[in-house]
Amino acid sequence: MRRRLSIWDPLVYLVLLTYFLVVVYPMVWLLYTSLKTDKSIFLDPFELPEWGNLQWTNFANAWTKGNFGSYFGNSVIMTVATVLLTVLLSAMAAYALSRFQFRGARPLFFYFLAGLMIPLQLAIVPLFFQMRDMELLNSRFGLLTVYVAFGMPFSVFILTGFFKSLPTELYESALIDGAGEIKAFWTIMLPLARPGLITVAIFTFLGTWNEFFMAFMFLSGKGSEHLRTLPLGLANLTIVSQYRSDWGMAFAGLVLVMLPTLLVYAVLQKHLSKGITMGALKG
Repeated sequence: MRRRLSIWDPLVYLVLLTYFLVVVYPMVWLLYTSLKTDKSIFLDPFELPEWGNLQWTNFANAWTKGNFGSYFGNSVIMTVATVLLTVLLSAMAAYALSRFQFRGARPLFFYFLAGLMIPLQLAIVPLFFQMRDMELLNSRFGLLTVYVAFGMPFSVFILTGFFKSLPTELYESALIDGAGEIKAFWTIMLPLARPGLITVAIFTFLGTWNEFFMAFMFLSGKGSEHLRTLPLGLANLTIVSQYRSDWGMAFAGLVLVMLPTLLVYAVLQKHLSKGITMGALKG
C-alpha cells in the first residue's frame, strides 16, 4: 500500500536536499580547487578548472616538496597503533565491567565515564608537565599514550553497553565445555562484539587521524620534525618555497587527508550505525 503524500513532504525533501548540498559541495569544491593554479584560485575561486589545465602536479608537490609522504606515514603509524590499543584495552575493560560482578565495578565504570566530562583544554597544562617529567615529550610513545588514554572513556562506554546486549548462552556453553574465561572471551564474546568493535575503531580512527591540538603540544619540540603527523604538516604546508604560499599544493594536501576518512566511513558505515544502536540499548 502506497503512503499518501503529506503537505510537509516537499519541505522535508527541501531540507534534506539543502543539507546534502551543504555537506557535499564543500568536498567537491575542495577536490576541483586542488587541481587549479594559485592565480585561478584567487581570481575564480568557484569556477571549475579547465580540463586541459588540470594541475595534477599539486599532489606530487604536496607529497614530495611539502614532505607530505613523511607526515602521511607518521599519521598511519599513530592511527593504527592507537586504534589497535584502544579497541583491545577498551574491549577487555568493558567485558569485565559488563560480565563480572565485583566490588567497585560500578564506581570503576563511572570513573571511565568521568573521562568524557573533562575538557581537553582543562587537562592539557598539567598533562604537559607530567609528560615532560616522564620524558615523553617529542616521542611517538608519549603521544600514543595520550591518545589511548583520551580514547578509552568513550570506547569503554560503548562496548560496555554492547557486551551487556549480547546473549550469554554461547558464553555459558563454552564454560561448560571446559573453556576458561580468557578463551571464552577471545573465541566467543569478542567475535560477537564485532559491530561494537568496528564502531569504536571508526570513531578512534576519525579522532586520531584528524587530531591537531595534542600533536601540536607534544610534538613541537626541537628535533621532532620527523615525527609530525598530517595535521601538523598541513599547518606548515601553506608556507613553502621561500615562504611563498602555494595554495594549490595546500588544497591537494587537504584532499589527501580527507580521502582516507571518506573511504573508511564508506566501507564501515553500516557497522557504525548498528554498533551505536546496540551499544545504546543497555549502556
